[in-house]
Amino acid sequence: MVLLALVVCLVLGWSPALALEGGMLYPRESPSRELKDLSGLWSFRADRSERRDAGFVQRWYEQPLRQSGPVIDMPVPASFNEITQDPNLRTYVGWVWYEKEVILPARWLQKEARTRVVLRIGSAHYYSIVWVNGVQVTEHEGGHLPFEVEIGSLLQPAQLCRITVAVNNTLTPHTLPPGTIQYFKDESMYPKGYFVQKTSFDFFNYAGIHRPVILYTTPSAYIDDITVTTDLAENVGLVQYLISVRGSSRYSLTLTLQDREGVVVATGNASAGGMKVLDPNLWWPYLMNEQPGYLYYLEVTLSAFVDGEVLEDKYTQPVGFRTVQVTSTQFLINGKPFYFHGVNKHEDADIRGKGLDWSLIMKDFNLLRWLGANAFRTSHYPYAEEIMELCDAYGIVVIDECPGVGMKDSINFGDKSLQHHLIVMEELIRRDKNHPSVVMWSVANEPASELAPAAYYFKTVIAHTKALDPTRPVTFISNANYARDQGAPYVDVICVNSYFSWYHDPGHLEVIQRQLTSQFENWYKTHQKPIIQSEYGADAIAGIHSDPPLMFTEEYQAAVLKEYHTIFDQKRKEYVIGELIWNFADFMTEQGTTRVLGNKKGIFTRQRQPKSAAFLLRERSWLNNVGRTRAKFNLVVASSISTQIRSHNATRLSNPLISVGSNHALKLSGEITEHLQDEMRLTLGYALEYVYPSGANLTGLFPFSACESLSASFSFSPKAAPPEQSQNPGTKKT
Repeated sequence: MVLLALVVCLVLGWSPALALEGGMLYPRESPSRELKDLSGLWSFRADRSERRDAGFVQRWYEQPLRQSGPVIDMPVPASFNEITQDPNLRTYVGWVWYEKEVILPARWLQKEARTRVVLRIGSAHYYSIVWVNGVQVTEHEGGHLPFEVEIGSLLQPAQLCRITVAVNNTLTPHTLPPGTIQYFKDESMYPKGYFVQKTSFDFFNYAGIHRPVILYTTPSAYIDDITVTTDLAENVGLVQYLISVRGSSRYSLTLTLQDREGVVVATGNASAGGMKVLDPNLWWPYLMNEQPGYLYYLEVTLSAFVDGEVLEDKYTQPVGFRTVQVTSTQFLINGKPFYFHGVNKHEDADIRGKGLDWSLIMKDFNLLRWLGANAFRTSHYPYAEEIMELCDAYGIVVIDECPGVGMKDSINFGDKSLQHHLIVMEELIRRDKNHPSVVMWSVANEPASELAPAAYYFKTVIAHTKALDPTRPVTFISNANYARDQGAPYVDVICVNSYFSWYHDPGHLEVIQRQLTSQFENWYKTHQKPIIQSEYGADAIAGIHSDPPLMFTEEYQAAVLKEYHTIFDQKRKEYVIGELIWNFADFMTEQGTTRVLGNKKGIFTRQRQPKSAAFLLRERSWLNNVGRTRAKFNLVVASSISTQIRSHNATRLSNPLISVGSNHALKLSGEITEHLQDEMRLTLGYALEYVYPSGANLTGLFPFSACESLSASFSFSPKAAPPEQSQNPGTKKT
């Protein structure tokens, strides 16, 4: 079976993982699978001993945590740093201990049920060791990816299941991200044994159990992993799949691919194979199609023979038909040029730190759509699976980045770091390989890529990533000199960070366009690859204003963006394929003389309130994303309204004219009555609802300007939706 799986992987173009065993399917309930979410309050204690090892010496895991000393309540998921009023816990470095006692359903523990019970931790930062009822069951290195273990053999009916998790947030030169521990030995200035964690990245090193802890079940013979790739051949969608089964060598599989309405469009019955779908609905990014993020659902049913019994397992995997291709000047999705109009983000918020919060997630997605953003980068670590699922559903394109940030020293490019980096990429691809929203992998952010060891390091990491997934391009984000970057020859897309008139020539807006033009031309001339401006921006303290614009004001932030945008608009006609603002929202950092309660480069505050730059980017994103649709739309409306004007009030008009200008705007000259203005607003509203059935507010994107005597500005929200629109918001009007 192992040999067969290897052959199938090679046929599909996938390389089997070199260090990992088993899949990492996102937990979903089904007729054969149950979930128990352990989110809530856990018992918690930080190990305050000098060596941070009291928990291991005293074996806190052997008995309930409360019996070995005081505990406090700690929410999970959440960072522990800002939950209490203890300033020492906020900056604590070392081992912290979590514990939860749960009662499991009796049916899970019946031997005749042949049920696996799996403990899954979405992420815990940074190094974790897990015990169940005092027995160590697993450990994991890395703070942003899930890990799991089967625990059924340690459980007894009608007894509490005690789960203990020790988490250490210490970063070393070989972790991702890396860090160092600095000791201060002058006891006239520092307490004995005093130390601090030092890092080279600009965000707070929040720690704890950041994502849900879940118990879930499967039959003892189960679907372990699913790998799906898609392709297009004219009007035929192609699905290649690979199903991994564990627990039995005698089994059969039934696969059905269903569309959004539940209609079966293709079937299969093998562990590996292909399906064809005629005229499929493609997965399109937001604002590139009337139905962005269209998903099909691959339902896999396993029937396995175990000791004379037939066990059934069922799992459903979302699938999006889309292709990705990179040329020397373009990034193509489904064969059409795609421009990254987006943001960089952080998993960061008040109190909860990096803890998963559904309210915050939905607020952020609503703001992304309000902005007209079609993409973001998971700076600077993998985001929660729940976020990735929403990106699939909403059509938000993702550059999926590993935690390779802060790699500033040559020691970070040694063999030990390299081996860990390869494993992290395996874990990331294993988790996110089936997401259509993920169009590119990023293996690092702003590493010291001018150092000589970086050449072999990134050549190896990128080659390994491409071997694991040959269907997606690979990049890393650079702020190095274009001529000395040792890793740039190996990437598919050049991603460049620059902060002209901020970190370079601060306060001098007049140099941005010249410097940015030189940056683009030098990178492209040297590497002949498409370029994304992966970071740009300026800090702005909300509510601080200045005219003329001065640094840290909202006006200066907006002015910086405008200067960048001028060059983006020129160079996107050649080889620039995207712009990602730094940052979506203000976020917390370590304390320092250049940081006032964190990094203020967000276009939203940390509480998700807009600064002036947010409105600027909103207008820009909508204008660029809808420009082509807008031009076509206005040509049609121009003819329609001209006819409407003549028929309603021909005797009062003097040479009525409505036309489309060079910027696609509708131009109206002549006189119109107040009644006719209302009619025109309603007509335009209906048309916009047709083009954008989500009901986006596009006020100001289709402005009228009078050529002679009248200037009218319209708000294009319909006063009343047409009957068919009210009944079915997704219905396309003809």
